[in-house]
Amino acid sequence: ESLLEAWPVVKGALKEHGVSCKLSVSEGSMTVSTTRKTRDPYIVVKARDLTRLLSRSVPVHQAIKILNDDMTCDIIKIGDLVRNRKRFSERRDRLLGPNMSTLKALENLTGCYILVQGNTVAAMGSLDGRGLKQVRKIAEDCMNNIKGPLDHIQELKKEREPAKTPALANESWGRILPKENIKLKKPYTPFPSPQQPSKTDLELENGKYSLSDKKKSTKKLQEKPDKQSKKVDGNKRKREAASIPPKESIAGSSESAMATSGDSKVADMVAMPSKKKAKKE
Repeated sequence: ESLLEAWPVVKGALKEHGVSCKLSVSEGSMTVSTTRKTRDPYIVVKARDLTRLLSRSVPVHQAIKILNDDMTCDIIKIGDLVRNRKRFSERRDRLLGPNMSTLKALENLTGCYILVQGNTVAAMGSLDGRGLKQVRKIAEDCMNNIKGPLDHIQELKKEREPAKTPALANESWGRILPKENIKLKKPYTPFPSPQQPSKTDLELENGKYSLSDKKKSTKKLQEKPDKQSKKVDGNKRKREAASIPPKESIAGSSESAMATSGDSKVADMVAMPSKKKAKKE
């Protein structure tokens, strides 16, 4: 009913570009065709995109903007990416967020109009297609459970920060933006990894498997004092190394010699007047 009410607006917008349109309610189809007044041959493709957007419940006032030369659209099919319907609805809700907050944040950061409806995501953006590529990547990563929309929002915020400074406006931001640590997956091999040796295998290698429990215990007791002596020697060396005084440098020895010579000269100067007084007496 809403499409029937808004159809005169669509018909008038297409008539300005010389395109005729027809709506069949019984068949549930919309057809567009050129007329003798059509001047732009690409307007038929734009009209086809308009019908695709209208069929995905995009509002008429928003869908008509696709007829402008600087606008393009992309329809992302997300229904085939997840088989489980419950999981599909949960991941689709991630794109929307509470009170459509995540969707609004994505629209502001990408500069695109986004509408999630049923098994598709309709996006409208500028002709350069940069924002539409970002929207497609975000939607596919969310549905494939690779990366959530909130992580993409944080990355887009970091990308927009260098644009605020005029010096970096026309430069590449690859050196500024943080790089992800990509973990390389090991190549798949059908053969299992080699089995680790067990305790019995290690005992067979060491020759301890054939020993009885008493012999094992006696051998441990014999090895214990050797280990303790090695440990004691190591601790003793550490203590001795800490008590050894550091070697004096050449500059330090020369300075100490000069200081001692200076002290002796001062002592001689102090002793001279006392000697003169003793001679007079």
